[in-house]
Amino acid sequence: MPDISARHASAWAISAARGVVSGKSGNQPGDPAKAAQALLALVEAENPPTRLFLGADALGLVDQKLDAMKAERDRWDTLSRSTSFAA
Repeated sequence: MPDISARHASAWAISAARGVVSGKSGNQPGDPAKAAQALLALVEAENPPTRLFLGADALGLVDQKLDAMKAERDRWDTLSRSTSFAA
């Protein structure tokens, strides 16, 4: 395997990321005008969220992650609770 400097590795990673992004540009499932309106509403919000997930696709991914985290938490519940002082 050839020795690749950190600089070349970074340049390659950036180039690869640009390719992924440019390949998706214009092909997003959401409406950019509606996203812009949502961001304007966010700016005007009295108590904006820490994170805002735009689009059904983003919400679906978040729901999947939260479900996985909840399942893992449940699997380790007994061990997690075992470290508390006795009541």
